[in-house]
Amino acid sequence: MAKVQVLNVAVLDNPSPFGNPFQFEITFECMEDLPEDLEWKIIYVGSAESEEYDQTLDSVLVGPVPAGRHMFVFQVRSVLAHVWGFFGLRRSTLYVGG
Repeated sequence: MAKVQVLNVAVLDNPSPFGNPFQFEITFECMEDLPEDLEWKIIYVGSAESEEYDQTLDSVLVGPVPAGRHMFVFQVRSVLAHVWGFFGLRRSTLYVGG
């Protein structure tokens, strides 16, 4: 059995303007205490045919994580902001809740 189960991923602020940051509320459960960090990534899939066009928009380390149910909001600037960088948004914002 997996040590971590993703229970839900909710897309927040949907729909929103193209340049707005992506926001995902992620709920997961740890079956046991995890002394190491969990790495979460938001990947923009540029093409279904090849990983060559995938772009990791951001990643974040969460942990150590005790056993139980947890939730956090992962916010990352849009693909447009990554490409042109003129929106002035921070790289990412992480809100952690229990």
